[in-house]
Amino acid sequence: MKKTLLWGFGGLWMLFLIIFLLNSSRWAPDPDGRFKMIAHRGVHHIYDPTGIGRDDCTAVRMLPGQEELEIFENTIHSIRAAVGMQADMVEVDVAPTKDGKMVLFHDWTVDCRTEGTGNTRDLTLAELQALDVGYGYSSDGGKTFPLRGKGVGKIPTVEEALASETYRPFLFNFKSKNPDEADQLYAILKSAGRDPLKEGDGFYGGEAPVKRMKELVPGIWAWSKPDVKACTKDYAWMGWLGMTPDSCKNGTLVVPLDYQWAFAGWPNRTTARMEAVGARTLIIGPMNDRESTRGLTYGNQLADIPVSFNGYVMVEDISKVGPALIR
Repeated sequence: MKKTLLWGFGGLWMLFLIIFLLNSSRWAPDPDGRFKMIAHRGVHHIYDPTGIGRDDCTAVRMLPGQEELEIFENTIHSIRAAVGMQADMVEVDVAPTKDGKMVLFHDWTVDCRTEGTGNTRDLTLAELQALDVGYGYSSDGGKTFPLRGKGVGKIPTVEEALASETYRPFLFNFKSKNPDEADQLYAILKSAGRDPLKEGDGFYGGEAPVKRMKELVPGIWAWSKPDVKACTKDYAWMGWLGMTPDSCKNGTLVVPLDYQWAFAGWPNRTTARMEAVGARTLIIGPMNDRESTRGLTYGNQLADIPVSFNGYVMVEDISKVGPALIR
């Protein structure tokens, strides 16, 4: 009996040793370059996300201390400010207008941020650009609105956004499930003489437009929620067996800041495996009840990212995280 137990423990020890050696990051090659920060919505007003739903109004939940910040998400000023704060990439939301144009705007309706009403896609470009995007912001639950009148005419077209920032890539977010929006955005990029593959642009959002963008630009970085979920979930267990799942091929692996330990071979071995199948790795904020699916919000969180990591990092508050990178 004792001999059997010893053999069992010995076999178990050998199994752990094999798994360790198979997934050790120590003997993996050092990745080239440093990580790249993605400024979510550029520079924008940070809000309290506790209990927030997908389509709930966030402007009225603005955190105190931002009452004089006249930089609004998805605007030219926001894009330029983010780049000035060390963003390597700027995430923006795209929406078509009633008259065939395409603008940067996050919400399905204009009711939350502006004085207008109705669906964003039911308004013309002129109607959208006449609105005040600072109208709905409040840090005291709707008692006062300190930014009213500060955001008139600041909803830009995609063409205006491209012209404002010519040397940093964009991460375009498709809010809808309509694949025609991918065709429309691609046509705008092509007309502007922009090669999204060469520029390093990315695309994410609804499955249909993401799939269509991959057809239009083979090899482009593009993902939807099911894509990310499949790759991340599969690698979380298959990686420990030394395997890279098919779901990660040309895909995206998402690693929460506080769950890096759960990914086999982190960081160098994981990076090498993802690069071998054309996949990108994206670090997001910690998966607790306030930060789930969001980016980094504090500068000191950069210390939790391995020095050798060269993938992408989603940043929620670039005004705090960007300057911390310099320091």
